[in-house]
Amino acid sequence: MTNSFQNILVTSFPDISEITFKNIEKKYLNVIIINTIFIFLLLFIAVFFAVYKDIFNLKEYKFWLYVLYTVILVFTLFIKIVGFKKRKFAVREKDISYKNGIFFKKLTTVPFNRVQHVEIDQGPIARFFGLVTLSVFTAGDSSDDLKIRGLLSKNALEIKEFISNKIDG
Repeated sequence: MTNSFQNILVTSFPDISEITFKNIEKKYLNVIIINTIFIFLLLFIAVFFAVYKDIFNLKEYKFWLYVLYTVILVFTLFIKIVGFKKRKFAVREKDISYKNGIFFKKLTTVPFNRVQHVEIDQGPIARFFGLVTLSVFTAGDSSDDLKIRGLLSKNALEIKEFISNKIDG
């Protein structure tokens, strides 16, 4: 009985830096800012209520609490704006890639032969700006494996159709 199994050593890899990534639609920054401000507005209402009703004996620290709140808001907005510029995607012949992150950079590539289905979602604020989220799901997992937020609806539909043709063909 002849053993035909071979496990050849891979010595050269494709250069990921050669991929031309596209930026997320600039209007999506507005969605990020509006969502962040909305969350901080709700948080501000909770802090104001806690100070006003003196629930946690915070009245004497009220000034510093509002200063801390403002610093956290400004820092969060700064991180969101800088992080927005790092969000990029690329669609190639056999896969789709997405990268993001400031401190912890993340690059996700999903080959089309692993794609189970593709979905387009749209929240109320994104809808106002004509933007959608493209989610790519692979087999064997219940969550989406790749999510690209901030695409124009037309572009997302084109990408979805392209991927669908690749997985059906």
